[in-house]
Amino acid sequence: MTAIAIDDVRRTYGDTVALDAVSLSVDPGEIFGLVGPNGAGKTTLARAITGTTDYDGTVALFGEQPRAIDRSRLGSLPQSFSPHERLTARELLEYYAGLYDDALTPGRVLDDVGLIDSADTYYENLSGGQQRRVCVGSALVNDPDLLVLDEPTTGIDPAGRRQLWDLLEGLAADGTTIFLTTHDMHEAERLANRVGLLADGELVAVDTPRALIDAHGGESRLTVETASPLAEVDASGLDYRAAIVDNDLRVFDVAPTEIGTVVDSLTDAGVQVESLSWAEPTLEDVYLELTGTAVGRGGQRLDDGAASAAEEPNAPTPPTEGSS
Repeated sequence: MTAIAIDDVRRTYGDTVALDAVSLSVDPGEIFGLVGPNGAGKTTLARAITGTTDYDGTVALFGEQPRAIDRSRLGSLPQSFSPHERLTARELLEYYAGLYDDALTPGRVLDDVGLIDSADTYYENLSGGQQRRVCVGSALVNDPDLLVLDEPTTGIDPAGRRQLWDLLEGLAADGTTIFLTTHDMHEAERLANRVGLLADGELVAVDTPRALIDAHGGESRLTVETASPLAEVDASGLDYRAAIVDNDLRVFDVAPTEIGTVVDSLTDAGVQVESLSWAEPTLEDVYLELTGTAVGRGGQRLDDGAASAAEEPNAPTPPTEGSS
């Protein structure tokens, strides 16, 4: 049985189209990453999956409507979540564990999210990243079959982020289905079995990260900083396509083992090579190719060099039977 089945889902807020005929499916035990900048519709789709917003179309979780599913099977972390600040991390997880008949022990969850040493610290005294890890723990405490995580690693330091990635990969290996939204393309490439690229409410592509990069990411590129005047650089002797980009010489479709050959050819042509950087295409390049926009730091969309961050509308959240 499919874990998540979404068919022709549409959601509008007044004249704003947050989701436009989105259809996708997620298999049990799969990590599915929904990527895109702020305002793309990621949070709205996460809300549709968890049954906390209205929509047109159909969503089914293990064959049931989101608002009808046994809530112990679902773990959800909204993008904005503020538990009581005057409780400790342990007390918060004890509270959420108490909402379920068969929950994991708070100590185990704290250990899983890397907070066992801060278990008795008040939430308000934890760092932003530690607070977010407590919030992730609250979504794990019922040991759900399906986790829906909206920007789960926002504000978490690199070490804590890697620890959570390892945790999520382990959960998926044990059969937990994970649907996560992110604007971090590296996170999506690392975690997701498949990714969906969402832009202006439309799902523009779905596939494995590798397949998307191979199909739409373009070529690898070697960027050469040189002391030689760019107007005098002669790259005609290279067996690779080259161009001047952003005041550097860029050589395309170069394998790492071929970098030395390129440098030797440039040196023979009198080019003074000062530094080199090699990069292969990423999901960021795929998103740019398919949508014409790039995702900047913090999830902003970069259009024609200008950044704009449009938050998804903060629609009312209807109560869900059995939720707290």
